[in-house]
Amino acid sequence: MSETDSFIEEVTEEVRRDKLFGYLKKYGWIAVVVVVGAVGTTAWLEYQKAQKIAAAQALGDKILAASGQPTPKERATALAAIVPEAGAAAVVVQFQQAGELLGAGDKAGALAVLDGIAANSSLAEYRDQAALKALILRGRDMDQAERATALQALAVAGEPYRPLAQEQLAVMAIEAGDKDKAISLLSELFLDSQATGALRSRASQMIIALGGEVPENPQLQLDQ
Repeated sequence: MSETDSFIEEVTEEVRRDKLFGYLKKYGWIAVVVVVGAVGTTAWLEYQKAQKIAAAQALGDKILAASGQPTPKERATALAAIVPEAGAAAVVVQFQQAGELLGAGDKAGALAVLDGIAANSSLAEYRDQAALKALILRGRDMDQAERATALQALAVAGEPYRPLAQEQLAVMAIEAGDKDKAISLLSELFLDSQATGALRSRASQMIIALGGEVPENPQLQLDQ
């Protein structure tokens, strides 16, 4: 390689370095901002995560403290105080509150809590559960036509609490003295693939108590 070529390469390399340093001086702040932003975002996410964990632990401690009160009435009162600050867990606290109110003999208070959950459109996955609990709790105290209509709506195919609602319709038939209808409903329930083992057991016991015959269930045979 000639001295001229070597000189040209050195000059070219120097030009490249000058350009690189120039770019770094002009645009280097962008890289710094990106790095700082990434670190800051990670730190913020970790902070938020830690805050959520701390909040959940604090809520859990409050629920445990409320559950440790000596009487159902005191437990219900303590749980009610937690509801406004419980966020997404408020509905779980409310169900527990309703149970404690019922344990304290305050049926009206328990129903008020359950009706509130059932009427809350933002609690879609819990509304049917609350409505069914309220219907069971009211029982024969409510208008029987309204009770039947509400239970039939919950007993529609595909509804999550359909088997339990069907059981309550059978209970209504027993209360009305219609054994044939009760046995028919209970037999359907016994054959229902959505029904739990405990529910099937109750259905078979009631069918026998009513003088009916428990139908053969192929699903039970497959499970054995």
